[in-house]
Amino acid sequence: MKTHSIDNEIVVDRSNASVTLELFIGKESDFFDGHFPQFKLIPAVGQFELISRFSKKYFGVSRSVFSIKRMKFSSPILPDSKLLMKLEHDSIKNLISFKMWSSSDEARVYSSGTFQAVKSDE
Repeated sequence: MKTHSIDNEIVVDRSNASVTLELFIGKESDFFDGHFPQFKLIPAVGQFELISRFSKKYFGVSRSVFSIKRMKFSSPILPDSKLLMKLEHDSIKNLISFKMWSSSDEARVYSSGTFQAVKSDE
């Protein structure tokens, strides 16, 4: 079973400490189920699910959060959106900084923030 049917990421740029991904979130994604019937959008918890999933995939960090330093959800992600997600990993502090924005309008930021993942040996 595919988790929330978003597994089509394209790596746009990658280094040891960062990755930029392009994602297409189709209208059939179950992220849109229940949010909301007349105005479908991906809720903040759905956005964070993607952030934590790809943080684990590309940096091996735990999906469990130790603390949230900053998190802002600025604009709704609507069906059939193509977006960019940048993740930056500070391996010393186990911090992930993220930003998601529209691939066609860099000024349209969907979300950004920083969180500290639980260390895998805790």
